[in-house]
Amino acid sequence: VQLQASGGGLVQAGGSLRLSCAASGRTSSRLGMGWFRQAPEKEREFVVTINWSGSSTYYADSVKGRFTISRDNAKNTVYLQMNSLKPEDTAVYYCAARPYTIATTSNEYPYWGQGTLVTVSS
Repeated sequence: VQLQASGGGLVQAGGSLRLSCAASGRTSSRLGMGWFRQAPEKEREFVVTINWSGSSTYYADSVKGRFTISRDNAKNTVYLQMNSLKPEDTAVYYCAARPYTIATTSNEYPYWGQGTLVTVSS
């Protein structure tokens, strides 16, 4: 499975961005997906996860109510809509994949994308 994340950029506080993660490969249609982020000099942290059908999601408290994950299985793509962005959301955002279900820890994901940088200015 290969993952390609895109959509990062520079945005002012209060603004919005939409990240995309396109999956390809043999099992790309039956993947649980997650977004993680890593800020400078900090450990990677969980952001949100969605199961393969889109029927189940789970958000970190820090992004609940501001971020929304969705997926289009016809395009093998997962989206992360980020609204009301804050400077503390600045990080490299990584998408990750695993078989079928949601998961909140990075060691449960065998497949990782390359990351996309989100910078939120104050």
